[in-house]
Amino acid sequence: MALSASTTLSHPVAEVTETFISEDFLRHISEMVGGSLVSVDRDGAVDGAFTLKVVRNIPTTRLPDIARKMLGEFLSVTQTEQWQAPEADGSRTVNIDVKIAGAPVDVDAVQKLVAVGGSTRVDLEGEVSSGIPFLGGKVASAAEPMLGKALKIQATQAEAWIAGRA
Repeated sequence: MALSASTTLSHPVAEVTETFISEDFLRHISEMVGGSLVSVDRDGAVDGAFTLKVVRNIPTTRLPDIARKMLGEFLSVTQTEQWQAPEADGSRTVNIDVKIAGAPVDVDAVQKLVAVGGSTRVDLEGEVSSGIPFLGGKVASAAEPMLGKALKIQATQAEAWIAGRA
């Protein structure tokens, strides 16, 4: 299933980047959806290219009943982000790979943080796939809108998070 979402935050890319990779912010987002942040590991400096690996436990309450029965109450989700160095205007590109333990669902996406004046447009394009025979398409199609919604939640919360620090 194709994944496509876009939103705009009224803060510069550097502030949005710092927020998106902040362990405190990542914990806040995880707990807000009823999950927990297990770990955050960053390799490299934020002013250049770096890798961010985030592991969360996320509740399965929004999945179809058949998936919840197979997967249990929580999913262990590992999100690996390859952040490219900032462009001249501060814009950034992030290659995102999401793996879900115990579930053959994969997400491969590209997130762009595009500088638009003093604001940041966040564009997410990618693919959700599942290797479950016969049910894979249904699982992937159920996951796709949740991932789009997750971007909106992240953006809304980031906007409030940054405003609260100002």
